[in-house]
Amino acid sequence: MTVSTLNRRSFFQKLRSASTGKPEERTGIFGKVKSLLPPLEQELPLVPPPTTTIVLNGGLEPYQGPWDYEQAAHLLRRTGFGVKKADLDLLLTLNVSDAVDHILDVPANPPSPPVNNYFNGDSNNPEGYEDPIVPLGQVWVDADYDGNLEGYRIESFRGWWYGLMLNQEASILERLTLFWHNHFSTQTQAVFYGKTNYQHNAKLRANALGNFKEMTKVVTLEPMMLYYLNGYLNSKDAPDENYARELQELFTVGKDNPDHYTEEDIVAAARVLTGWRINFVQNTTFFYALEHDLEDKQFSSFYNNTVIQGGIDGNAELDALLDMIFAKNEVAEHLCRKLYRWFIYYNIDAAAEQNVILPLAQIFRDNNYDIKPVMETVLNSTHFFDALNKGCFIKTPVDTVIGTLRSFNLSIPGTTPWDDFTMKYYLTYFHSLMQMLPGDPPNVAGWQAFRQSPQYYRIWINGDTARNRNYYTDILSSYYLETNNDQLKIDHIAFVSQFDDPSNPVKLVDDMTKLLLPQPLSAAKKTLLKSILLSGLPSDSYWTIAWFDYINDPTDPMAFEVVNIRLTILTKYILNLPEYQLA
Repeated sequence: MTVSTLNRRSFFQKLRSASTGKPEERTGIFGKVKSLLPPLEQELPLVPPPTTTIVLNGGLEPYQGPWDYEQAAHLLRRTGFGVKKADLDLLLTLNVSDAVDHILDVPANPPSPPVNNYFNGDSNNPEGYEDPIVPLGQVWVDADYDGNLEGYRIESFRGWWYGLMLNQEASILERLTLFWHNHFSTQTQAVFYGKTNYQHNAKLRANALGNFKEMTKVVTLEPMMLYYLNGYLNSKDAPDENYARELQELFTVGKDNPDHYTEEDIVAAARVLTGWRINFVQNTTFFYALEHDLEDKQFSSFYNNTVIQGGIDGNAELDALLDMIFAKNEVAEHLCRKLYRWFIYYNIDAAAEQNVILPLAQIFRDNNYDIKPVMETVLNSTHFFDALNKGCFIKTPVDTVIGTLRSFNLSIPGTTPWDDFTMKYYLTYFHSLMQMLPGDPPNVAGWQAFRQSPQYYRIWINGDTARNRNYYTDILSSYYLETNNDQLKIDHIAFVSQFDDPSNPVKLVDDMTKLLLPQPLSAAKKTLLKSILLSGLPSDSYWTIAWFDYINDPTDPMAFEVVNIRLTILTKYILNLPEYQLA
């Protein structure tokens, strides 16, 4: 598919109907609904286990080594998406502790909610779907359910999240919000209500660096999770064990240790959680005592044979359940392992368990499950900046899609709301091709790359997804994504102009690869890249003269083409390197 010449309307229609020829129609709690996306992909196929093992050293002691380009770029890659030179320059004016503080200084106020950008036309020439309630450009998150509109609203929400990821400053907030989305995993395609998905995301974001125990209670009772894991059907006469099981197995205690909760504990927890219901009109939850199990709930010796007293106060019983669960050391250890795999590396060997996980879990417990002290400790640690840790992390698809845009200082063009909606929907298309669509992990356990032993991150790369990663970066570097009025592509000259001396081919190759790649390239590879910039000519002056010819007369189309074509080929080559798939 040649994106640069494909008719925009036919391309957008192709994205909408990739699997069925028409929007997916199915029946949900509100009747028949139409989804813009095809049914969810199956989990990624397993890949062979790695042949070598990386052993990371160091512990949680504060990092005392050099603070320079390499360390600052590593911090940005692991806490955000891509590396922007402006963010890097800012961090290099700080010391390591202040840089970490800056990364963790998230905005106190929530971002503005998504607006209606899914209709742009009139009755004679409609594009999208006209909202009979919410005018174009107005916030839709309080609007009533509309089966014909929820697919558009969900994509509006998803595009809104892309915008936050793309436009944030040097901050951990969006990557941490994505972590919690993976941890408390839900799916837009299962809870097909834009308002519910937005509100769930807003709660994860608001609590991202707050208190984990409080966030667990918030998620337990909010409509998205109550519907997704059948909590709203849980009643005294028919206890539903779904959420009670995942609360312990995935969200808190985990199954890392052979001795853990029992099946009877799952049943008892389900009985504690009976009676919580959803007001679907207001999208709120409430406790219905008539459906609550009023009897006492007995737990196993794993929980010290705790008995939770039954009664009509469902909130008090939930608090008692969480107090009992969070008294277990396994909760902090399980969460610290998940944070480790998200921010550091997938392999937790004996040394990492002893020197990082266990002391970090103690810090977590000592701070009453506040998340920020844990992240401060991790990001300031010697272990985090271990040399073996840099570039050993295979990029997620979100890193590839959003991180590439960020590294090249790109924003989503939106001459009209519909252009904005369409361009962001292209990003949804590419996220889906690479098998990591924000809003739709494969199941309640989240994305396999953070949980499937022994492959972990290697699962991201197979013959299909590797091709699609290059397909995406090839389009941005050599072609463009196009809507009615806008194009999204890399401005190669603007990108290299931010470096100190783009006229020097040796320094330019060095600057580009330092920014875009997490590990230094060999001299042989750099020589190859320089030869691309020089079109194989022997003298560095070829590029220098071409650059200054353009600088002296940017309106000269031939001078522009000479420089732009060379930079296009060079950038495409760099983005196709295996090293670009690492972070």
